[in-house]
Amino acid sequence: MMLVRSLGLAATLVVAGWLSGCGASFPPLSPNATASISADGSALGAAYPTTGSEKPDGMPTPFGDPNATAAGAGGREVIENPTVADVMAPSPLPEMSWGRTDAPVTIVQYASLTCPHCRHFHETTYPELKRRLIDTGRVRYILREFPIGKTSGNATIALRCAPPDKYLELYGKFMQQQASWVSQEVRLDAIYAVARQVGMTRPQFDACLQNQGMIENLKWVKDRGRKLGIVGTPNFFIGNKLIKKELTITEIADYVEQASRSGTPTAAASP
Repeated sequence: MMLVRSLGLAATLVVAGWLSGCGASFPPLSPNATASISADGSALGAAYPTTGSEKPDGMPTPFGDPNATAAGAGGREVIENPTVADVMAPSPLPEMSWGRTDAPVTIVQYASLTCPHCRHFHETTYPELKRRLIDTGRVRYILREFPIGKTSGNATIALRCAPPDKYLELYGKFMQQQASWVSQEVRLDAIYAVARQVGMTRPQFDACLQNQGMIENLKWVKDRGRKLGIVGTPNFFIGNKLIKKELTITEIADYVEQASRSGTPTAAASP
């Protein structure tokens, strides 16, 4: 009886951790998910644009210089002291960014759609970040996907398949409505119920799940995050400084001021 109770408790802890969507990747829980899955079990979806499902010409090479890395968690290679050039290396996917491309400071956020801390940041801190720093030209803000778990991966497919001008709107809807679609099992109907709120049709959504070229591109984006030291969400780069926690607007303003005073260079990402 004690063994059964222990196993039940362990299962509860695994599910609770998986549902948080903010930490390290967990093993897949659903045998029916349609997103492509990496070797460690993290879900990786497709990405904008949606036209065509062929692999793009010249698949992106693995990110990072193997001669400038050190072993990280789980034996992965992690770049020691990444530069701004490392953080802003051209991507096979268009960067989703807001603010002046020549802003003096660039903030890069890595987020998972199932992460409650990412939701809290988006609902409470991002509006102030936009008002005080993005709209005033002081900061360029880049949002990068770091899906954790199959549910997050499939939602990321829908997010990247939306038109670019609907991206932030759909991102916000996924965050605000997490309770309606985040669950132990992947529920594509629930994910689509959010995506259709920005005009996506079911055939478009279903086709996006099969976009293998974009799946590979999103794998590259996540691999870059890992090699830059991203281990959970939300994680932020401000210049070349990595902060592994949810930030308040006061903390962001302080980091931006430090970067401005130190003259930390910024670089434009790929369009």
